[in-house]
Amino acid sequence: MENKLINPRFAVVTLMIVIAAITRFLPHPPNFTAIGSLALFGGAMYADKRLAVIMPLAAMFISDLFIPYGFSPAVYASFVGIVIIGFMLRNKVGVKNVVLATLASAVLFFVVSNFFVWFGGTMYPQTFEGLLLCYTAAIPFFWNMLAGTVFFNLIFFGGFYLLEKQYPALAVR
Repeated sequence: MENKLINPRFAVVTLMIVIAAITRFLPHPPNFTAIGSLALFGGAMYADKRLAVIMPLAAMFISDLFIPYGFSPAVYASFVGIVIIGFMLRNKVGVKNVVLATLASAVLFFVVSNFFVWFGGTMYPQTFEGLLLCYTAAIPFFWNMLAGTVFFNLIFFGGFYLLEKQYPALAVR
């Protein structure tokens, strides 16, 4: 009897998630990381929805233990939302859908994370104008997040597509 948890697809997806988490330690422009892709890819590729949420968040949590600015509940909430966007990609992974999911993921992260920077912080006045100022100041980080997510989605989704073609055991059955 085959163990449904440990199969080639699970192993490759998990390895890719771990590699994505490790990229957080490499020099990079602010927000240009594989983390958005990690959550989107996990949501789209893990057969078990619980694992789709747990594995990317666990990888992020472990890497946060070694990063000074580490844990932020708003960031984790954003990434749960990105995993859910990934759920919508299941069995519909294609260029158009991955592009749309990539854009939606970057926008979701931008809106949620910066709302909580404004709401829970002291950098901006707690007014509508302060919220707009917060979002305006964060636009360069949005572009970096979007560029990083596009770049890493090309690697993860494109790479996995090529692996599936080479190794049919990785395909969804």
